[in-house]
Amino acid sequence: MSKKTGGVVALLGMCALSLFLVNCGSSSSRPAGLLYVLSQAEDDVSSFALDLSSGNLSFINASVTTGGLPLSISLDPTGATAFVLNQGSITGYTIGSDGGLSPSSGGVTLGQTALAMTRDAAGAFLFVISVPPVPSLADPPLISVFTTSPGSTTLTPASTLALTKVPTALSVITVSSSSKTILFVTNNKDLQSNNDNSISVYDVDSTGTLTESLASPYVTQVNPVSVLAVNTNPAGQATGGFFTYVGNQGATAGGLSAFQLCAIVNATCSQQDVDNDLLLPVGATQSIGQNPVAMVVDPNNTFLFVACEGSNAVHGFRITTSTGGLTVLSPATQPTGSMPVAMAIRSNKDLTAEFLYVSNNLSSNITGFSVGATTGAMSNPITVTFTPGAPAGMAAR
Repeated sequence: MSKKTGGVVALLGMCALSLFLVNCGSSSSRPAGLLYVLSQAEDDVSSFALDLSSGNLSFINASVTTGGLPLSISLDPTGATAFVLNQGSITGYTIGSDGGLSPSSGGVTLGQTALAMTRDAAGAFLFVISVPPVPSLADPPLISVFTTSPGSTTLTPASTLALTKVPTALSVITVSSSSKTILFVTNNKDLQSNNDNSISVYDVDSTGTLTESLASPYVTQVNPVSVLAVNTNPAGQATGGFFTYVGNQGATAGGLSAFQLCAIVNATCSQQDVDNDLLLPVGATQSIGQNPVAMVVDPNNTFLFVACEGSNAVHGFRITTSTGGLTVLSPATQPTGSMPVAMAIRSNKDLTAEFLYVSNNLSSNITGFSVGATTGAMSNPITVTFTPGAPAGMAAR
């Protein structure tokens, strides 16, 4: 089962009159939209300009080497820098005036095999989960926390937490009303290799120190493989809530579960629940394709898309912003290439639609969709061959 996170790319030589195909050439100034794609076949990252009117992609610069087997890429909030998580390291890059990447000095070597990373919205912390060759009490999996700042490629170790469970995925959210940062980590085994299907919840203090919440961990469906925390409150409003979605893979099929985070006192959550970061199940588990390894929401946090690695499809849901409940979109699914491992989504120029991209690691191609901004409907599918091979990490802005 792949734990890779995803990417998108298109070929220089495939210039065509298509919504998602690549335009040849480069830009002399930073484009309005940018797309960065990792290749596990070449251990590098490439830069593309994203035309926000058409969705077309234009190659910006030559590929830049990563630290070996890149997994995911994260852009800082200002769009000035990027970090790439490799299997054994984190490498930093500056983003030039044309959107191209340049390696920065430094970087961080990890003592274990990295699985995934995430960064808080403010860009103050970077979180990484990793595992040793044989997890045990003497050599446990870790959550590593680094402090950084927008526009910087410097990572400073802040804290390391030894785990008693084997992690699979992580996501972070900041509660606007309290400025509390909360990290969610899914687990599928304990250190004796027994099944332990759960999600752990951690408070992150101002120094990056993690404290597990009182009622954590919480039981999930069998074998959680992905997690995504979502804030459905529009800017400056409190009409939505804070929700966490967990993708799992059972014996024969996948599922998608929702949880509400108690972030404010209301009819459902007491002050003690808020203090304890209580998670409450929301609705029934949604049936979904096999190995739902990647999730992404649209820029308005209204639609949730899930890439299922084992069934080669993307599933779409509308989020009920007040409760976190999920309603299947129409169409409910769209096919992808082989082994989709990640997605990226970006609004178009006038916010009337979005462009959703899926990286297919095994078939070395990219599937693209146009997404209706009010309906969430995925349409106009297109597949683009990815010559570098094995796309595995992507970030767009």
